[in-house]
Amino acid sequence: MFQYIIRRLLIAIPVLIGVTIFSFFIVNLAPGNPVDMQVNPFATEADKEIRKEALGLNDPIYVQYLRWVQNLVKGDFGYSFSTYEPVGEMIAKRIGPTLILMGASLIVAYLIAIPIGILSATRQYSWIDYLTTTVSFLGISIPNFFLGLGAIYVFAVIFQVLPTGGMNTLGGNGGFGDTFKHLILPALVLGTASAGNMVRYVRSSMLEVLGQDYLRTARAKGLREFIVTNKHALKNALIPIITVIGLDIPLLIGGAVVTEQIFQWPGLGQLTIQSIGSRDYPTLMAINFMAAIVVLSSNLIADLLYSVADPRIKYN
Repeated sequence: MFQYIIRRLLIAIPVLIGVTIFSFFIVNLAPGNPVDMQVNPFATEADKEIRKEALGLNDPIYVQYLRWVQNLVKGDFGYSFSTYEPVGEMIAKRIGPTLILMGASLIVAYLIAIPIGILSATRQYSWIDYLTTTVSFLGISIPNFFLGLGAIYVFAVIFQVLPTGGMNTLGGNGGFGDTFKHLILPALVLGTASAGNMVRYVRSSMLEVLGQDYLRTARAKGLREFIVTNKHALKNALIPIITVIGLDIPLLIGGAVVTEQIFQWPGLGQLTIQSIGSRDYPTLMAINFMAAIVVLSSNLIADLLYSVADPRIKYN
């Protein structure tokens, strides 16, 4: 197991290098100039040129990239072009809210997807199966921003039971209860979008397992259907579901960018939108790098969970 983890970490190094190279060139090739976003409208071309030189933007792209990597190796993400704050401190402030939102969304997604997927599989071709299939396709098809605006209109405008956005009430004392209340809508929106996709995986995985001989033997021994389905079948259907957990993380990160912006959730997604608008290259690169680490880590954890779900799988 230890050797497997080391091998995976070594494989992750060239992947991270490739991600940073691709990200850096894409970010720098995007239209717009960070200097135009910073200087006042009356600045002369000479003033802009001085500013570009100070930021190192006149150097060739590969020189800028190597300088960024050199600072990264030292643990320095540089300074934001728009706020002049250390990017590392900005990321540290924002990563907590994003992890809270993503964690809550995953819980919502699996609380919805696993029971509905099992119900759909055990009632195959019934009206329940058709209904859950239709609802799951709706969940997959509706964009996050549309679902978010609909949720705000229903729960915040019509019923006025939940706040429209933010992480805490302005002027309030904060606290767990207040944060939880603000978390419900964004977590539901982000989790529902993931749940629609997940229901399909749980259903198909359960259908494969439910037809196995050992489950017929378990039923013949007189075990209740609830035990057969939720204990023996579900455990063996977990491996494909665990795979989807790893694949779901990048989708959640992408969904969080939109959801955080809609609900003004102060996480990395909102910071990403702000950084794109201001052409804040150092911040965008740091966010891309952190997202790549989260994706690679989640895939490694998902692979390690295989051996927990199925003891026959050995990594040594």
